[in-house]
Amino acid sequence: MKKLIGYFLSPIHYIFFGGLLLIFHPIQWLCLKVGGYKAHKTSVDILNGLLSCTYMLLGSRARFVNNQPLPADRPIIFVANHQSMYDIPPLIWGLRKYHAKFVSKIELASGIPSISFNLKYGGAANIDRKDKKQSMGELLKLGARMQEKNWSAVIFPEGTRSRKGEMKPFMTGGVSILLKKVPHALIVPVAINGSWKFFRYGKFPLSTFEKMSWTVLPAIEPKGRTAEEVLQEAEDAVRKSIEI
Repeated sequence: MKKLIGYFLSPIHYIFFGGLLLIFHPIQWLCLKVGGYKAHKTSVDILNGLLSCTYMLLGSRARFVNNQPLPADRPIIFVANHQSMYDIPPLIWGLRKYHAKFVSKIELASGIPSISFNLKYGGAANIDRKDKKQSMGELLKLGARMQEKNWSAVIFPEGTRSRKGEMKPFMTGGVSILLKKVPHALIVPVAINGSWKFFRYGKFPLSTFEKMSWTVLPAIEPKGRTAEEVLQEAEDAVRKSIEI
């Protein structure tokens, strides 16, 4: 039944989702040129809040939960499992007060309305996974921005999406580089549940009436510990919180 209904609702969802990306591309450009970083960030936050609302056009519910007393005076490295491209809008909207910048693959930084513009000009680290030197340079630059501006970062340590929700082991490379540049950053795990179900039948039709959640888990203090130890604790916390 979910698949059958998806044939009718998926086009509606895609029209609204794609329409928002097209509409906000020039809005982002204008905000950046006229109002600088603050105005641009506001436009990106609003866009992603609206993109998250388009999930309801599929009869689905997206819930972002953050009951953690996170500090505002130090950078945070949010580490999350990765289930689908639809993980991103609720994270940008839900973590907007922390100025969270994504570690993203460089292919996404061109050719996609609104998304590519934000990745190029919003402070993200766009890494080429085939070029270790370039990747390290991007992460170091992101770390410098976190240090200077008290920004935060979002990284998916699995390295790729887990198509059916099963978590892959967390890789320490990116987090390790960021911690070397920003040693006082706090590590905060985020558990993503259910977003992979959108694509259980592929890109068309999308599944309908799914329940998804993004849950911020208790922070981990990295001081005096190795990146491997910290990330293993984060991975264990996320793994306990996801449903397969």
